[in-house]
Amino acid sequence: MTDMGAPVAVVAATDEVLRHPLAGTHLLNEGERGRLARFHRETARRDFVAAHALVRLCAGWLLGVVPARVAFAQHCPTCRRTDHGRPLLADRPDVHLSLSHADGVVAAAAGHVPVGIDVERLARGRGTQVMHRVLTAAELALVTAHADPDHAFLRQWVRKEALIKIGRTDLDSLDTLDLSALPLSGPGDGTPLRFEDLYVMDSFDSRRNALAAAVSTEPTRLRTALTLE
Repeated sequence: MTDMGAPVAVVAATDEVLRHPLAGTHLLNEGERGRLARFHRETARRDFVAAHALVRLCAGWLLGVVPARVAFAQHCPTCRRTDHGRPLLADRPDVHLSLSHADGVVAAAAGHVPVGIDVERLARGRGTQVMHRVLTAAELALVTAHADPDHAFLRQWVRKEALIKIGRTDLDSLDTLDLSALPLSGPGDGTPLRFEDLYVMDSFDSRRNALAAAVSTEPTRLRTALTLE
């Protein structure tokens, strides 16, 4: 049984999710099946299915229902289409959802309060040009001085992506959103950090070489295994 006041956030390997007895393509709605058919790479198809299954698992754990009963939907506020965009529950406007996937790793979150999540695989040799586009001057100074600049940059990147998903910023404003007060090193175990009125949770999974961040208005633990059943 989950804490009804805390969001549920999970990061897991694609294969782990797809092995779950309640996960699979049978959960997808018509719009998701249409998007799935447009993927050419099998790995991308698997990541898509796993992420969309995991967000239903998270919502199911939050609400105490099986994922097949989760009325997952999406809505794009720009074009108003429903085959992509912000995830939501069609019958529960009080529930907030978020999901992410990156080359064999997926992440999802569900809560009764706003929540955003992002996961990325660690890549070496990111150019300073990219960093300049998404970091403030204070952040850039801290990242470039860090013992592992690539890891430090990715930590800030997933935090900012999670903040986009919660609606706190957008892609065009990342270089003005300053997170330099948050530590770039630490246990990475999902211990909540404070940023303004939000809680920021980080998690680094060395097995998958992936870093995730979840942002919410309430503290939650960012789990790295399907252990909520």
